[in-house]
This record gives sequence, C-alpha cells and structure tokens, in this order.
Amino acid sequence: MNMQAMMQQAKKLQKDMLETQKKIEAMNFTGKSSLVTVEMNGKKEVLSVSIDAESLDKEEVEMLQDMIMVAVNDCLRQIDKVTEEKMGVYTKGMPGLF
Repeated sequence: MNMQAMMQQAKKLQKDMLETQKKIEAMNFTGKSSLVTVEMNGKKEVLSVSIDAESLDKEEVEMLQDMIMVAVNDCLRQIDKVTEEKMGVYTKGMPGLF
C-alpha cells in the first residue's frame, strides 16, 4: 500500500470517527432511580431532572440527592457504553480511548 492510499484511508477513518461521535452526541439517554429520572445528551450534559414529588416527604432530601446521583451516573454509564460500542470499530479493541 502506498503512502497516498494510507493517508486517504486515515482521513476516511477520521471522518467516520467524527461522524459517529456526532451521532452519539445527538442521542438522548435516560437514567432512572426510583423517584428520579435524569435525561442527558451524548455530550454528557444534563437536559432534565424529573422528581416524583408526590412520593417524597420533605425529610427525604438526602435520599433524593442520592437518587439523583444514581440516575446521573446511570446516564453516564449508558453514554460510555454506546461510545465504546460505536467507537470501538475504530479503536480495534483498545478500550478506554473514548
């Protein structure tokens, strides 16, 4: 394979990776934890937090904080999983690059 062909292949790979990353960033993920639902995009930005207030007493604030943390972390794990699955095509089994 000549150098020009390798450069073209590298450019195509880079373009494909960027397109895949943009698709992931455009996706929405929903994390749930009992009374809390968190929605995030693939850029790991929180889009919304929903709390089932009818099921919550005012004394349960600490529990609510924990539920929000669990829901946000659930979204982050989903984003990381999809990123690894989709971007793994380009990294050829080198986990942890994205």
